[in-house]
Amino acid sequence: MWRLIEHDNDNTRDGFTLIEALAALAVVAVALTAIGMLIGTNIRATRSLDRRLTLLQTTRAILSGLPGRNELELGRISGEVAAHRWRIDVIPFSADFVDPSEPSLWIPQSVVLRVQAPTGEVLRIDTVRLHRNQESRQ
Repeated sequence: MWRLIEHDNDNTRDGFTLIEALAALAVVAVALTAIGMLIGTNIRATRSLDRRLTLLQTTRAILSGLPGRNELELGRISGEVAAHRWRIDVIPFSADFVDPSEPSLWIPQSVVLRVQAPTGEVLRIDTVRLHRNQESRQ
């Protein structure tokens, strides 16, 4: 009769070898590094977008506070709002299709608004406003 003999072999253990554990740690480290880089990129993009939106909101506030078309005179106006420096240049509008010698009720003026954020970023808006011709009223 044959008998099965079980041997307790102390050399065999259940679990992972040191190399398997190190490989798993390396995979986890690479994954965490990739996630960290992604989060860092998102944070930088969010900060940049926030600065840009603040600059746009400040520019809108300045534009909405401009004097009316009959009160806006040729020249330069400048100031500072919420640490944003701004400058408005009002100059005569010049183009090949506008003949200044012809009588007109309206005179086009070029309005250039330049706003600089505290970070140095600049936003420039060029627009045209119509100014009532004082000579045509008479």
